[in-house]
Amino acid sequence: MSDHSAIRNPQSAISMTFTLNGSPVSVEIDPVDRLLDTLRYQLALTGTKEGCGEGECGACTVHLDGLPVNSCLVPSYQVRGHRVDTIESLDPRALEPFERCGATQCGACTPGVVMTAWWIGQHADLLRTHTIRELMAGNLCRCTGYDGIVDSVAEALRETGGGRRET
Repeated sequence: MSDHSAIRNPQSAISMTFTLNGSPVSVEIDPVDRLLDTLRYQLALTGTKEGCGEGECGACTVHLDGLPVNSCLVPSYQVRGHRVDTIESLDPRALEPFERCGATQCGACTPGVVMTAWWIGQHADLLRTHTIRELMAGNLCRCTGYDGIVDSVAEALRETGGGRRET
């Protein structure tokens, strides 16, 4: 986990612009900042959670140019000129299947799970060769087990007609 109380060296700051949840943003970052920290502490988008800080649990999953990534592993400077989408970009109704199927308890993994499920919905053709459980393998949950998560993703896909989002 990063030490957010550390004094930054203003001479090492980098200015960058990227698209965040459909809108351009400009920020000053330290070259060592992780995308997770930039999102949470500079841009106040606290929906993205830190779990392990090592890319193992998926709690910090966001989309970078449409692909799910662990934001704890992405240096912020690498998103310069790119598009990042966080849990805040989704319609709140996206969480309803997870609540109905008992896939949420403590909430630590929920944003990453939902972002991965959203990506599966955008690539439902993958379900011809992979199971939901396989596609969700990068998201760990300590509370619910995985049946509720798998059921909620399946229900969300049914509700959205395969998950295709209108853009």
